[in-house]
Amino acid sequence: MTLMDDLSLVFGALSDPTRRAILARLAEGEATVADLARPFSISLPAISRHVKVLETAGLIKQRVAAQTRPCRVEGEALKRAAEYVEMFRPFWDERFDRLANYLEHIQSQDQEHE
Repeated sequence: MTLMDDLSLVFGALSDPTRRAILARLAEGEATVADLARPFSISLPAISRHVKVLETAGLIKQRVAAQTRPCRVEGEALKRAAEYVEMFRPFWDERFDRLANYLEHIQSQDQEHE
């Protein structure tokens, strides 16, 4: 898979608030699917599908431990997504600087007219 395909999977997985909540929970430490399902009012199979999407995107891994399959965060996919978004920082910094300058200009005009 190419980097852009990988990023599409990652951003697609992160587009759902339930999956983001699952990922946030796993950032605190390993958890089983049953543990992950507790705070949600959706079925265990639905949580399992969310976990599968996160796993396919490379955001989490499951391991077999006796009768359970604890999940944990995998940082590499998140790192690649963060690096991709970081490429746009100069663009946004410049835009925010221009906005700040414009707002200062408007405020100074308002003060002159008072």
